[in-house]
Amino acid sequence: MSEPVQVTPSQATPKTTKAQRLVGVKGMNDILPPDSARWEWLETQVRALMARYAYRNVRLPIVEPTALFVRGLGEVTDIVEKEMYSFEDRLNGEQLTLRPEGTAGLVRAVVEHNLLYEGGKRLYYMGPMFRHERPQRGRYRQFHQIGAEVLGFGGPEVDAELILLANDLWKELGLKDVRLELNSLGQPAERQAHRAALIAHLEQHSDVLDEEAKRRLHSNPLRILDTKNPAMQSVVESAPRLLDFLGEASLAHFTAVKAILDANGVAYSINPRLVRGMDYYNLTVFEFITTSLGAQGTICGGGRYDYLVEQIGGKPSPAVGWALGVERVLELIKEQGEALPELAPDVYAIIPETAALPVAMQVLQALRAQGVTAQMHAGSGEGMGSMKSQFKKADASGARFALVFGAEELAQGRVAVKSLRDGAGAQRTESLATAADWAHSLQSSL
Repeated sequence: MSEPVQVTPSQATPKTTKAQRLVGVKGMNDILPPDSARWEWLETQVRALMARYAYRNVRLPIVEPTALFVRGLGEVTDIVEKEMYSFEDRLNGEQLTLRPEGTAGLVRAVVEHNLLYEGGKRLYYMGPMFRHERPQRGRYRQFHQIGAEVLGFGGPEVDAELILLANDLWKELGLKDVRLELNSLGQPAERQAHRAALIAHLEQHSDVLDEEAKRRLHSNPLRILDTKNPAMQSVVESAPRLLDFLGEASLAHFTAVKAILDANGVAYSINPRLVRGMDYYNLTVFEFITTSLGAQGTICGGGRYDYLVEQIGGKPSPAVGWALGVERVLELIKEQGEALPELAPDVYAIIPETAALPVAMQVLQALRAQGVTAQMHAGSGEGMGSMKSQFKKADASGARFALVFGAEELAQGRVAVKSLRDGAGAQRTESLATAADWAHSLQSSL
């Protein structure tokens, strides 16, 4: 028989070392309470407004084929050249990208599932997008967009409808200091004529152009007009205007959009330098801009993209849409001092003794079934805590009422309902057996 092994205390309980604390990726932020309640509130406002305009929700993958964005956005755009999170799938060698914007993915889904077979569609989406940028206020590596897209309709009334939809959203949210800028990029032939004139103009001032502008001069000269370089502003201001190259049909489309906005009292200004950041736009382009957020002033932008469906492999179909930055909109609401909802329960249950838990939780379930939001006090494992500490937590929760499941009340088959806000201190008792009935009177006083 072998000798028994002697185990020392140190061997019986191995030493553990504290794990290194891990943190999130820079520019990809956690959204925690109470901020998450504001996000939910904004999303609820958007869903209700979209329903009034008869737009239907779509939910799209976060990862798409890299070729989708190269083909759809343009090879010489900032997004494709510098900002995309692209990688190779190690299992099958596919080239994939975390979506940097939503329109290309939505069009891919429309084409893949033949959604336009029965006619045009009004759609909207919400979700995270990803761009490798230097994180700063209002610009993050994981950011969130809400987008509205209309496919299958080519008339100016749809361009105007989308602008009216966004403008109504600002009213619903109580936003001020938001202005609308409009432009028209015309059709490809008109843009080509303007492009030739623009290149000739810029070549005459090549000594003023920065390295980025020189690189784009022959690949994407229209984007030079969007430069923020102060040294180039005089050259940009004197450049040929695309509006002067528009034909009769393009001008008529633009005029009709403006007429509808005028009829609905929507103020706007014409910005002939407005070009947007993606190659797929034509005809109407627009941005909603604020001066309250510093450099990141654009909170919503979009326009018509009649050739993207065909570029992605579908049958030619007109389309138009916009996307707003959720972080920027919430920041603007905060900047302007608009009150955002805080997530607070209607009632907070104070439970002095663990023996009262079964009855208390039964009552809370009955209240929740009637639409009352209820938070239950939870103990630490060593009891429920003092009444004083529970009342402090009830007050801190923001609840309007405290439900006190004390021994005296329970002996009578009742629960005390104490006001924590208006008329603080006022108290009454209600029957434990009829919680569903008095839930309605409780709601009416909330």
